[in-house]
Amino acid sequence: MIYGQGTLSEAFSCHVLKPHGNLRDYKRHLHHIHIVFIPASYLWIDSSATEVVKQKTETYPVLICYTHTKHEAPQRSPLSIVTALVDKIDLCKKVIYPDCDIKFTGNVSWVGKTSMEVKMHMLQAGLHDNAYSPVLDATFVMVARDPENKRPAFVNPLIPEGPEEEEIYKKGELNKIRRVDFSTASLLKMAPTAEERTIVHNIFLNTLDTRTVSFRSRVLPPNSVWMEDAKLKSLEICHPQERNIFNRIFGGFLMRKAFELGWAAACSYGGSRPYVVAVDDIMFQRPVEIGSLLLLSAQVCYTENSYIQVRVHSEVYDSDTREHNTTNVFHFTFMAESEVPQIVPKTYGESMLYLDGRRHFSATMKETREVEKTTAAP
Repeated sequence: MIYGQGTLSEAFSCHVLKPHGNLRDYKRHLHHIHIVFIPASYLWIDSSATEVVKQKTETYPVLICYTHTKHEAPQRSPLSIVTALVDKIDLCKKVIYPDCDIKFTGNVSWVGKTSMEVKMHMLQAGLHDNAYSPVLDATFVMVARDPENKRPAFVNPLIPEGPEEEEIYKKGELNKIRRVDFSTASLLKMAPTAEERTIVHNIFLNTLDTRTVSFRSRVLPPNSVWMEDAKLKSLEICHPQERNIFNRIFGGFLMRKAFELGWAAACSYGGSRPYVVAVDDIMFQRPVEIGSLLLLSAQVCYTENSYIQVRVHSEVYDSDTREHNTTNVFHFTFMAESEVPQIVPKTYGESMLYLDGRRHFSATMKETREVEKTTAAP
């Protein structure tokens, strides 16, 4: 291996989470983590097991990146690795059993100058055998920072070896291009397409009151809900116990709170306990300081059949300046037990939220079909 470079096989990592006899303790080892798994009937009493599993999911990509950026020079400080983007999390099964082994595998799939794309897979053993089946697949974008001046730091390049690794690396490059194109075409930067403008206008025409000749008189169609009536809000005080190594609020804490609120919004809207299908495009725009007032707002922005697309906006409130600053925007795709009412925007701003949700939902469904096609192929 050339010094300062890494291969895809060397960037591969695997950890196994096993049930542990002591319900209160878990031990950390070099290659394996032995962890408590509490029976489902006790989860309402003690959620420590699920919290550790959740934290493992959120911190594992960082571990993979530290492995890739490890430098043999004895006098050199390790780089700081932070999460820039949660590109995609796809759920493969509805139920995660609390008393079965869980295995994490992952690798660096693409490397830029200062950023890395990380693929992570979570698998779980069956109830009656030791055969592992997929639980979730996730893609993260991590960036490196110099620990001394906090500026972007160069990372080791990645060298694919063989056709299979070259294909993985090529997909990483295509993912980068897709992320750039999606950001460039954002409705905050560009006008909707001709097809999207037609969709918005048709929604407007369907809600006009035919008894009056007025643009302001609107009527809600049958089996529909106004978008302004499909939102939930919450407030979190960011305590020190949720901090990371940089003395900022841990990104996993923000993701958990956003998911819980988004799930509650989908549950309230659909009238049943929804199943999360995908999480995508979580951009960490601004760090959250300890003691901040974190305001979360979940909005159902698009529906189709039994699917519910939820957007969660996260911002911090500065009591000194009385300013609100956006920290994150989360996108969740849920599936209800039955068909849900159609969400209907009323204002132009709500129409843009509708189109943005439709874009995220279409991208999720497209990727799901491609995965199913690849899996079904001989």
